Amino acid sequence: AMKENFAFVTEERKVNGMFGKEDLVYNTCIANVDKYKTFGIIDNAKMRNAASREISAMNVKCNSSKDKISSLSGGNQQKVIIGKWLERNPDVFLMDEPTRGIDIMAKYQIYELMIKLANEGKSIIMVSSEMPEILGVTNRILVMSNYRLAGEVITKDTNQEELLKLCAKYL
Repeated sequence: AMKENFAFVTEERKVNGMFGKEDLVYNTCIANVDKYKTFGIIDNAKMRNAASREISAMNVKCNSSKDKISSLSGGNQQKVIIGKWLERNPDVFLMDEPTRGIDIMAKYQIYELMIKLANEGKSIIMVSSEMPEILGVTNRILVMSNYRLAGEVITKDTNQEELLKLCAKYL
């Protein structure tokens, strides 16, 4: 998927999205390690610069890029994970429950980023169980029910009641 310019922000960030015992540099650069090589040797300065750039761009609250990702709040961990994918400059972001378990301010920053990326021509596929999130961030919604596509709606023309009806369509 990475070769096809896809990025995947997993629902289970602590299990599949980050290396908890590693620092922010490692977690920011791991998906792009070839980008930081010079003559086949990893250039640590390039990695530190990339991590600093993403930490700043994503407004990650930390002491330094040497902090362990596990020492950060859930919202800041998620911002580092998203920053890792921003370094790859993918065309498509698949975000599975991107704001699950994070504070309101971090949610808002991630929503802003998703909208910015979409405005830049990136595709955002968001999986969410939070109805207000879906209605607040998307422009088109595909609803699944019992592993089947139950319907497609334009966000501005729908509401929670219609979405819930589609969710129950194949139960």
